Amino acid sequence: MQGRKRKIVQAISYELLALVFVVPAAAWVFGSGLALSTLVAVAVSLTAVLWNMVFNSLFEAWEARQRQPRRTLGRRVLHALGFEVGLLLFTVPLIAYGLAIDWWQALLADFSLMLFFLVYAFVFQWGFDLLFGPPAATLGAKTQLASQA
Repeated sequence: MQGRKRKIVQAISYELLALVFVVPAAAWVFGSGLALSTLVAVAVSLTAVLWNMVFNSLFEAWEARQRQPRRTLGRRVLHALGFEVGLLLFTVPLIAYGLAIDWWQALLADFSLMLFFLVYAFVFQWGFDLLFGPPAATLGAKTQLASQA
């Protein structure tokens, strides 16, 4: 599976499977029940997706104005930190309000989610590639031609 279909299936399955892990854990840790935990988790997920689109657009616009167009290690670190800090500004209040917990608990929950998603993203992407094959961009020219035949 390649192209747009791959990206859509990957994004939807990534988010849905994440909810399978996050919702019961949040309900158990915060005693919030599955319905409320699902609502908050979906809201956080949608916020992350929207922030990703906005942040990447802003970052790429900034990047286009720089003298050096290359994505250096420093620029990649800046991108990752900027995204995560910006996301925290949106999700900590959302988690605190949604689960009726204090800001410190919400911040700890958000950091826990970041650690979870660090591992989850690695494992999910690896599993997805094993199940559906790697993306075409990572295949050699000969392999790409053979897979298109």
